[in-house]
Amino acid sequence: MKEERTCEILLEIGKRIAKQRKGALFVVTSRNKFKGVYEQLFPQIHIPYIIDKKGIGAIIEKLATLDGATLVSSDGRVVAYGVRLKFSKAVRGFGTRHAAASGITNAIKNSTAILVSEEVNWIKVFKNGRLILEMDPAAETSVRVKHKITRFITDNDTALLTAAGASAVLLGAGPVLVVGGTYLAVRGAAGIIKKKLSQVK
Repeated sequence: MKEERTCEILLEIGKRIAKQRKGALFVVTSRNKFKGVYEQLFPQIHIPYIIDKKGIGAIIEKLATLDGATLVSSDGRVVAYGVRLKFSKAVRGFGTRHAAASGITNAIKNSTAILVSEEVNWIKVFKNGRLILEMDPAAETSVRVKHKITRFITDNDTALLTAAGASAVLLGAGPVLVVGGTYLAVRGAAGIIKKKLSQVK
């Protein structure tokens, strides 16, 4: 399984968790990069959970709501769940999950953290220690837009930013893609640019 598909499945699981008003944190990277970056909080049942197998989504959903993070390899295998990450980087105004998401993605190059915020019930994605995407779990997105979102996350594909009418020059160094309701927005140094999801090509 490709990392793009792994992130797409985890975003869907994240949406279901958010709708239950619970929190979770998924970290996605190559399996070998997880060595030495976490401590187990619970005994691990070592079953080869592959997240795209039928019926596994509901199990992953339950495991992800335990304290700690769920670690998933880029090819969609659950490495560990209910773990404490050894890296943390404070995110102003937010708690330990945000700090862990920022810290781990800062420490592990090319990793992705998908956070389900218990406080605001939105999904947030971190790369390189910073927030790159916020998504309202109630937002109904087409298959085309879902594909663009996962490409934006995994390949740094800026097609979705372009679809919103934004440019790297206009936004500066740190744009954040916001998907909510019937629109997407790009928030950056120059303000907010919005576009209806139905108009995204």
